[in-house]
Amino acid sequence: MRFSWTSGFGRACGVLLDAIVNWLALARINPNALTLIGLGVNTVAAVLFGYANAENQRRMFFYAGLVIIGSGFFDLVDGRVARASNQVTRFGAFFDSVVDRYSDVSLFFGLLVYYARGNRFFYVVLTALVMTGAVMVSYARARAESLIGSCRVGFMERPERLVLLIIGALFNRMAPALWVIAVLSNITVVHRILYTWRQTQILDAAEPAATRAA
Repeated sequence: MRFSWTSGFGRACGVLLDAIVNWLALARINPNALTLIGLGVNTVAAVLFGYANAENQRRMFFYAGLVIIGSGFFDLVDGRVARASNQVTRFGAFFDSVVDRYSDVSLFFGLLVYYARGNRFFYVVLTALVMTGAVMVSYARARAESLIGSCRVGFMERPERLVLLIIGALFNRMAPALWVIAVLSNITVVHRILYTWRQTQILDAAEPAATRAA
């Protein structure tokens, strides 16, 4: 196997992450506490977005992008710590999903405050559309999976949204990032609606036949 700097860096990061996870597991840190800390860190990023103005916007957005990157650490380790410390529970999975939605909404709320303070009505509407799409992507999957078992279709999941927000914040290109999230999030929702419709049609057609066979 050929060695490369990227593969070496990846392995080093993996070793470091495993060491951190093992330390947290040995310390019996509650994974739900890590999830809550991630929410708190994202809230700091939201405050930085909302505090920005015409003079400090570039700097505040850059700091917010760095904070979002930091919050990703807690998103990355909470599930790993739960598995490493044998603390995996159904409630933990539910709690993680709910808190993630609050984390998402807090970031977009910070952007809403920023655009509202700057009297930029169009971007207030755009951010509200992005927020709605982000919530509906998760809701559509959760509701579909209560009916058909699995609904992982579509592209704009939470990691993709966060990456776009980070890029928009760090490189001061938030408007294009919001446009991409708005369009692809709502396309993902439509995709999941159509996929669920097709799957429920199949299940509904099979159900009478199964009933007759019984």
